[in-house]
Amino acid sequence: MIAAKPIYVLGTGLSHDGSTALIKDGQLVAAIEKERLTRKKHDGGNDLAAVRYLLDAAGIRITDLALIVQNANFGMFRFGSGWLEGERPFSEEVPVVTISHHLAHAYSAFGTSPFVNSNVLVVDGCGSAFDDCIDLGCVIPESPPPQTEHLWNEKDSFYHADGGQVAPLIKDFSPWGYGNKNYPMHPPTTRHSIGGVYAAASHYVFQGLEDAGKLMGLAPYGRSGKHDFPIFDLRDGRVFVRYDWMERFQAPARDFDGFKARFQEFADLAWWVQREVERALLYVMRERHARKPSRNLCYSGGVALNAVANRRLLTEGPYEKLYVQPAAGDNGIAIGCAYYGWLEVLKKEKRLHTSSVYLGRRYTADETTAILKRYEELVQTAQSTDTIADTAQALEAGKVVGWFQDGAEFGPRALGNRSILADPRVAGIRDHINAKVKFREDFRPFAPSVLAEDAGIYFTGDYDSPHMLLTTAVRPEWRGKIPAVVHRDHSARIQTVRREDNARYYDLIAAFKKITGIGILLNTSLNRRGMPIVETPEDAVLLFLFSGIDMLVVGDVIVAKPPDFADRIAKFNRMVAQASANATFKRVLTS
Repeated sequence: MIAAKPIYVLGTGLSHDGSTALIKDGQLVAAIEKERLTRKKHDGGNDLAAVRYLLDAAGIRITDLALIVQNANFGMFRFGSGWLEGERPFSEEVPVVTISHHLAHAYSAFGTSPFVNSNVLVVDGCGSAFDDCIDLGCVIPESPPPQTEHLWNEKDSFYHADGGQVAPLIKDFSPWGYGNKNYPMHPPTTRHSIGGVYAAASHYVFQGLEDAGKLMGLAPYGRSGKHDFPIFDLRDGRVFVRYDWMERFQAPARDFDGFKARFQEFADLAWWVQREVERALLYVMRERHARKPSRNLCYSGGVALNAVANRRLLTEGPYEKLYVQPAAGDNGIAIGCAYYGWLEVLKKEKRLHTSSVYLGRRYTADETTAILKRYEELVQTAQSTDTIADTAQALEAGKVVGWFQDGAEFGPRALGNRSILADPRVAGIRDHINAKVKFREDFRPFAPSVLAEDAGIYFTGDYDSPHMLLTTAVRPEWRGKIPAVVHRDHSARIQTVRREDNARYYDLIAAFKKITGIGILLNTSLNRRGMPIVETPEDAVLLFLFSGIDMLVVGDVIVAKPPDFADRIAKFNRMVAQASANATFKRVLTS
């Protein structure tokens, strides 16, 4: 009997944080963010490299696909399917469908969720223009005049999902904003966006939009009552940004020295913005739930990455269960496109996702060996016979360990396959990693990875947080014992680890607990400031060479720096300077 041919659906997102995702017979089997391949943070646009990566990983050709579904924030419906900023590896034999932005976010959340029936909320900085939305058959509180439909964009959307159907219920739009007014702190796109306010504050404080999550890390250093006026008007089930407060903020940080000199001022601002965003989100959630009650909520869009707000939504909101898409930002758009193709275009039944986020390709031992051989004059390598035990002992001895295993996590958080790990008991390790490994601001906290069954010992939250998207309070008796993962306000953005999700990482934490009595590791992403999380073994080795990581574990190979490493790397740097045309080394040295 001939086996049925697999049905493949490819989803591709072409905004900033571009990505591609592949569904096989209803299961999400692979996904990659473009930035991991190009090594350019937040890279988007043309998807050639990402599509080829997935096809190679799956061992298929473009013509093996049943369908391609795509999305980009702006202009997608004008470009068609064959071109976007360069060559695309598509075939006329494979149909291409284009969908709008919040719809892709909604399908990414529901498709990967554990629910068959749920509400879906999308909140981000800016979605598709009104005239590009294909999901307008619902309540729209305010429609734009026909001549300006292209200047009104999605700001929050609410859906109900039942089985394989995701139906829009309420979509709120906002006109384009006040960019031409040159307020130092104004939403960069639409006027009334929750995500836009957060982005504006991040730009005001940090001179860029690279990581709005920095603002969340800064907020606990702020003080209440320093700003006693509202950012938002909340009325008629909608959120409106007030503009009467913006003229009070006329002195953004110009550089890092300026930020440090006025640290408390900016921390107070961050505290205020964080609380106001939480207030607005709770209002939207409650208003939407009142329109369509449900026990379950799927949540996506860039704003859903705010782990502090997520905790309040879960504990104070009207839903019993909250599922936040692990790649809630635009990097998750490709997943939503793929699920839209499977559920809506092909009319297939939803198959519950395995919950795995480890969707990158696996690199073989032979590939690793070949890569490490290129650097044999710089590092020492050894094949471990008990990698878990050796790594746990190194961590207990105070070493900072780069941990590279199997396929990479998809999304912005390192969850145990592309991680930098350390002992949370060491008080100074946080400052060391920020300064010598990550090369980033010293106020930024690190997350604890904790054995799920032990979470209640150390933390007050009684909920799972497998994707680092919820914070919780550290119990008073443990704050002095695990100082490296306790934030200023005694909170932690936890990752609860179960063996069925990542057996190797679970076993490592368990081995560390056996030695130390504590089932927690400090976990941060295997990268440095401004650099995407590493994808390949070579990316990992190059980061290891040019950072303060003490030991790198790639599969079962332990990579160490020899006693004369400083002399070796100095000689290496001289060779690189002489052979400056070597693009690989230039890229690392200037990143």
